[in-house]
Amino acid sequence: MSEAPDRDLVRLYLDGDRSAFTVLMERHERRVYNLAYRMLGRAEDAADASQETWLICLRKLSGFRGTSAFTTWLHRVAMNVCLDALRKRAREGPAADEELEPPPAPDTTEGSAAAVDVQRALLEVPEEFRAALILHDVQGVPYEEIADSLGAPLGTVKSRIHRGRVALARALGEHPRGSSPSNLQETT
Repeated sequence: MSEAPDRDLVRLYLDGDRSAFTVLMERHERRVYNLAYRMLGRAEDAADASQETWLICLRKLSGFRGTSAFTTWLHRVAMNVCLDALRKRAREGPAADEELEPPPAPDTTEGSAAAVDVQRALLEVPEEFRAALILHDVQGVPYEEIADSLGAPLGTVKSRIHRGRVALARALGEHPRGSSPSNLQETT
């Protein structure tokens, strides 16, 4: 079952095979967590958002029509959970003890420091640009799937990615001329 395509696993789950959902979750949990971490900037918030994403998936999987890839639908659910968390955070104001943690990465002091710098810079990128940037540059999601996930036209997605890269480069103190930041690659 672990090699079955996502679409088949969804069908199996809806037909009563509860273990199919476990396979889906194990297959995609790291990706959901990494997306949430990069959107929210704190491990605890990312863990909460990941859990909320999977709970929503579990409740609403019967509504998955299969017109797009399961991962597209999952990204949309995760992104909505993250955006809700960011709106809630904005209403409540920042916590006094807010501290960024490095994203999950290999143990290297320089790598961890660079990862924290990139994460801090990512949080300075406006949310709408950050979402598209993370999906594309970190998680390698194709433009068309991002457009489906975010409910935005393809041209808008490309523009958001470009603007996100420019904003990220500025936040990192780099010149945004044509290159994409290299410290964004997802760790698995």
